[in-house]
Amino acid sequence: MIGYPTDAEAKRSILDIGRKLYERGFVAANDGNLSVRVGENAVWATPTGVSKGSMTEEMLVKLDLDGHVLEGTHKPSSEVKMHLRVYREQPQMRGVAHAHPPFSTTFAAAGLALDEALIQETVVLVGTVPVAPYAVPGSAALADSVAPFCHTHSALLLEHHGLVTWGRSLEQAYFFLESAEALARVMLYTRQLGVSHRLTESQIDSLIALRPSWGLDAGRGGRPKGRPDA
Repeated sequence: MIGYPTDAEAKRSILDIGRKLYERGFVAANDGNLSVRVGENAVWATPTGVSKGSMTEEMLVKLDLDGHVLEGTHKPSSEVKMHLRVYREQPQMRGVAHAHPPFSTTFAAAGLALDEALIQETVVLVGTVPVAPYAVPGSAALADSVAPFCHTHSALLLEHHGLVTWGRSLEQAYFFLESAEALARVMLYTRQLGVSHRLTESQIDSLIALRPSWGLDAGRGGRPKGRPDA
């Protein structure tokens, strides 16, 4: 069983990752939301209506898994329902990150999955990034749309919306988010080049076999599209 971070660790992590999202252009205005699970029934989350680049600890909100506020004076993001659903579906997860990175969000807007084996690291880290069907932001339907993928993937595109990732820490969830965005960028560029030079099936096999040594679940992420071995 994975231990829980302390409240102080969770809050520092949320502020650090929030700044990274803002500085890298993965969010605009008050986009995005982050959370860290700190107990069996306790989660720290970002507030609504605040830039992720200028948050303070006093703005963060502590909730139970039913969404009731335990600590904090700010209102939590309406999309925290999606985070809480991930924690219910996958109790070992400790962090959830949602943002609108431009390349990933381009694929989400087009309703296209990130599913090509083009980069070694992304095959290992995220495998494939499917698309959840459209749902209104902050709705119960959005949380429901994420649930089926919690057991098979670590990153998910939200149709016409953005990208959400989850991991055994918020830092790991952020790494998955960066990796998915890198894959989206390369997929878009290779399509502009008119080239699809994917890894071979045997190369994909060898990369997927690395997942446990990287601290990842071997079966999580799915198998991206490759090309036949020569």
